[in-house]
Amino acid sequence: MQSPRSILSMKRPKTPFPPPPATPPTPQQRQSFSKLLKPISKRRRNILQNPHPLPSAAVDGAIKWKPLNINKSELYLPLTFPTGQTFRWKETGPLQYTGPVGPHLVSLKQLEDNSVGYYCHFTESEDMARTNLFDLLNMGISLNEMWNEFKASDGRFAELALYLEGARVLRQDPLECLIQFICSSNNNIQRITKMVDFLSSKGKFLGNVGGSDFFEFPTLERLALVSEAELREAGFGYRAKYIVGTVTALQSKPGGGVEWLASLRKLDLQGAIDGLSTLPGVGPKVAACIALFSLDQHHAIPVDTHVWQIATRYLIPELAGTRLTPKICNLVADAFVSKYGKYAGWAQTLLFISELPSQKAILPSSLWDKEERSSAKLQKKIQSIQETKDISGKKRKKTAGKVDKRNFGEKV
Repeated sequence: MQSPRSILSMKRPKTPFPPPPATPPTPQQRQSFSKLLKPISKRRRNILQNPHPLPSAAVDGAIKWKPLNINKSELYLPLTFPTGQTFRWKETGPLQYTGPVGPHLVSLKQLEDNSVGYYCHFTESEDMARTNLFDLLNMGISLNEMWNEFKASDGRFAELALYLEGARVLRQDPLECLIQFICSSNNNIQRITKMVDFLSSKGKFLGNVGGSDFFEFPTLERLALVSEAELREAGFGYRAKYIVGTVTALQSKPGGGVEWLASLRKLDLQGAIDGLSTLPGVGPKVAACIALFSLDQHHAIPVDTHVWQIATRYLIPELAGTRLTPKICNLVADAFVSKYGKYAGWAQTLLFISELPSQKAILPSSLWDKEERSSAKLQKKIQSIQETKDISGKKRKKTAGKVDKRNFGEKV
């Protein structure tokens, strides 16, 4: 089995992605949303330091939440924002997440009736903020309709959906998504978040909520002012040269890098992957993540060891024990598309979330695989034996204490 490092370094497979079969409903026709770019502040922060937070912009009790008119089955915040799609949204209260949406700062909260409320901070155009928020949340697509299709064709998916409803795929700004996932290469969530925060701080300061500073993502021109040396000093390591190289490559694209990235939404999946793969630091998995989470490529499958293990357990068990080569990556992606169709990436996202340790705890053991159940039983047995030993040891110690006292008394 190859390591995640080797997976990310694989050359782009030459085999084209097959056209997905039409299964779930087609999303409503989207509008084009122009990106509002404003001057960028020169404020600088060190990624390794904890800045003193400004006073919170709003206290939860003082916020008057406005309804998004969607319920938990369409959007459940804890399964959407902290599960690896984006690293710019932060938990700012119980079941409350805050993040930038273009030039706007928005908070979302799962309310007591399981609906979702929103609140716009420091914005001059709440209508535009709401429109951009709906775009980010991919609200042109019905999660319920899609999942009904998945549940009808996959019993395991139907069982998982009972516990993990509302896990949406976001539609992020392509430049933000690209830079975030270059940072994610061979990395953990904590360090990725720090890196993304450092780069975000080069943008316009939007405000402070819950002790966290938020910034509009910097323009390509502002990113170009960040040197490789500065990034390395901030702890980016080898990713520094990829970020600088990607920014330079984007600036040389016809019409500008931002327009070029947006144009990839009009291509098929293979065309989008081909385009992204020309950028430094973008391998097959990173390209698939960007395609799925920002370029409307809903059947893109980011294949790593975790997704490969899911596939070999439930979709293509005949590949279990094989090495994760580019050819196997293609077979894994094909298996997901064959099973789930045009929105296979959304199905894969739920299956990936179900494997996260934080979500595993809420799933019944019947939904774990055999190895996990055996491991859990063994761990439980070991814990039971240890508890028995502890209890016995305490009893022996207590009894020994009494004997010592009695013997001492007899000597006196």
